[in-house]
Amino acid sequence: MAGLIKAWVHGWALSRGVGIPVAEPDGYRLDVGRPGHRVRYVLADSKAAEGRARALTEPGTWLKVSGPREEVAVPSNWTVGPPEYLMSAPLAVRPALAAPEPYRAELVGDGVVTDVVVRAPDGSRAATGRVAIAGGTAVVDQVVTEPEHQRRGLGRFVMRRLDEVAVAAGAERAVLVATEEGRALYLALGWTVASEITAAHLPEESR
Repeated sequence: MAGLIKAWVHGWALSRGVGIPVAEPDGYRLDVGRPGHRVRYVLADSKAAEGRARALTEPGTWLKVSGPREEVAVPSNWTVGPPEYLMSAPLAVRPALAAPEPYRAELVGDGVVTDVVVRAPDGSRAATGRVAIAGGTAVVDQVVTEPEHQRRGLGRFVMRRLDEVAVAAGAERAVLVATEEGRALYLALGWTVASEITAAHLPEESR
C-alpha cells in the first residue's frame, strides 16, 4: 500500500505541475499553492488523520487519507468529500487501438507527462486523459469524457491509449484515484481497488 501511495503522490505532483512531494512522518505534503487548494497532505494510515487534522488550521488545506470515511476522524470544521478509490492495474503490451469513428486522437506531452486528446469532427475536445511516469509506475489522472460524447467508448479508448504510452515508457503498473462514477469503468477494464480514499478540506472563503 505504501508503495502505491508513494507512486500516486509523485505522479500526481508531476501531472498537476506542483513541487516535489515532501515526506512527512505520517505521509506526504504537497505545496499546491492554488486558490482553495493551498497545501495537500496524503496519509497512508487513517489513524493519523485526526491528529494531523487538528494540527492544521489554514483554509485551503486538504487531506487525502487511505481508509473509509468511518475510520477517518476529522474535526467538524472540515468538509468531507464523497468516497474515492486508490486503484491499480498491471500493464502489458497489447495491439494498438484506433479511435472510434468519427473521432481522432492525438498525444501531447514530453514523455514524462503525456495527454491523450480525443477530438470530435469539429475539432472540439471530446475526451482527455493524462499519464505521468513516476519511478517506473504510470499514474493516470484527469480522465474526462464530455457529457455530449459519453457512452461512445471514448473512456475505454483513452485508457487503452494511456496504457500504450505507459508501456512504451517502461512502466509495468498503473495507479490512479477514482471517483465513485469512474470506479465502474476502471473495474470493467481490469483495475482493482487497493484502498478507499477519504478526502477532506478546510474551505477557503472567496474574496
